Amino acid sequence: MKIYSAVFIGGALGACLRYGLNLWIHTGQFPAATWLENAAGSLLLGILTGFFMIGAKRPLLSAFLGTGFCGGFTTMSTFSKETVMLLQGQPSLALLYVAASLISGIIFALIGVFVGRRIAGIQQRKGLQEK
Repeated sequence: MKIYSAVFIGGALGACLRYGLNLWIHTGQFPAATWLENAAGSLLLGILTGFFMIGAKRPLLSAFLGTGFCGGFTTMSTFSKETVMLLQGQPSLALLYVAASLISGIIFALIGVFVGRRIAGIQQRKGLQEK
């Protein structure tokens, strides 16, 4: 039950932050808020993935931040809806949006995994030095 609670609370926080960013970031026709949310979420999930690959396994923290927060913060459905809306009148912008979202998401996730692994490695070395 603790895991479900962690996912629920993390998801609620992530969704609220996403909602707030959407209210704060108003751009012209390019859906910058959704792009930013998905790119930042990819980076954070990459960091978590990299960290938990090497570092201590923390299922509750992983569920809270990964599945919950990142799942609530990022949004495939809004990305899809915005792409369809752009296709109605601005297919070039829709293509740019899709390409920018996919490329940046993958690049940020890769960077995140690298950063997360470095953080976990530093913590491991620090722990070994203390012994």
